[in-house]
Amino acid sequence: MKRIRVHKEGRLILMVLLFVLFILNLFVYLRFPNVLLAITTLVSAGVMVFFAYFFRNPTRIMEIDDPSLVVAPADGRVVVIEPTDELEYFGDQRIQISIFMSIFNVHANWYPIAGKVLKTKHHKGRHLAAYLPKSSHENERSTIVIETPSKTQILVRQIAGALAQRIVTYAHPGIECHLNEHLGFIKFGSRVDVFLPMDAEIYVTVGEQTTGNETIIARLNE
Repeated sequence: MKRIRVHKEGRLILMVLLFVLFILNLFVYLRFPNVLLAITTLVSAGVMVFFAYFFRNPTRIMEIDDPSLVVAPADGRVVVIEPTDELEYFGDQRIQISIFMSIFNVHANWYPIAGKVLKTKHHKGRHLAAYLPKSSHENERSTIVIETPSKTQILVRQIAGALAQRIVTYAHPGIECHLNEHLGFIKFGSRVDVFLPMDAEIYVTVGEQTTGNETIIARLNE
């Protein structure tokens, strides 16, 4: 059985939420009838369970022998697979795979492949619904470029959605990255785009559900 933990990005939020709910219920206990206290207690418990579920951090260990395989960086649903002009870094056409995360998905992000981080950059932007195509270049986002040991480069883009309040990115230029490591975390609704070389072999289809750090989404031609 997999052990489920609370992600470090959610610990402070859960502590603050617990304190606020305790004060609220204490106020209700002192001022209002027991029936109302029972209702607020049940609602508070439901809120705590939801937030603890949202910030869950499942243990996932991926063991693969082929370094050319690209693993899903996030839980969610594949909403885009298409050739796209990637103009921020590559300046040419790439295959874009986009994974949309609902509020019910795990929101930790994993490195999709091992290699070296060449670039990271955070962009301020809008908070459109993350499943919209224009969210890839109009929303708040973080860009991470990874180079494999065979010198193939891919780009991963964390995108904030309509509800997302913060993108957390652990990657920074110069570090070696590996599978099974967290790339970052996006709070409350979001999307992750992966830009691959045009000759990459794609293993997923639009509408398919992915599991972060488990589902193999492509193979690089290395």
